[in-house]
Amino acid sequence: MRVAIAGAGAVGRSIALELVENKHQVMLIERDLANIDPESVERAEWVHADACELSSLEEAGLENCDVVIAATGDDKVNLVVSLLAKTEFAVRRVVARVNDPRNEWLFGENWGVDVAVSTPRLLAALVEEAVAVGDLVRLLTFRQGQANLVEVTLPADTPLAGKPVRSLRLPSDAALVVILRGGRVIVPQPDDALEAGDEMLFVATSAVEAEINAALSRS
Repeated sequence: MRVAIAGAGAVGRSIALELVENKHQVMLIERDLANIDPESVERAEWVHADACELSSLEEAGLENCDVVIAATGDDKVNLVVSLLAKTEFAVRRVVARVNDPRNEWLFGENWGVDVAVSTPRLLAALVEEAVAVGDLVRLLTFRQGQANLVEVTLPADTPLAGKPVRSLRLPSDAALVVILRGGRVIVPQPDDALEAGDEMLFVATSAVEAEINAALSRS
């Protein structure tokens, strides 16, 4: 997969390192010469250019990228990059970094964003996930709010302990995608037994999150 990352600061370089380690082709686009450091991500292609300029993106060959990540520290820049990537180059997947949670409402389909990642919101969710047992925690939002990744940790007194996955009565717009148990990652099968302490990850719409909680509290 070919991925373009706009912004080669600490965040952009970290993303690039992860992607090249996973055998993806990565292009880093950076307008600040001080941030151009090819030795920091040696296997990436480095482009010194302004990612908000259409001509620069054309020269970089953005139309050949499968994914564009707008990872600068400026929300205005990230929105412009996302819009250009989607509307001018028809990039299939656009991911944008949200620096200020107050701007999160802008990062949607109208600006070409498929997935918005708000670092403050994600950190807050991870804190909640670490301390909340029995409560549903929203970790990530997909597709402009149409679906969320949510997590619930079954408490010690869960009525579901020992019962099979098929006994869950989930709403139609929710799916259990994985169970984390100790050091194991379990792809749930209908006859798998649930245990107290299971971290259950669901993909669901916001409208049915309360129904998921209700399903997990039933005996």
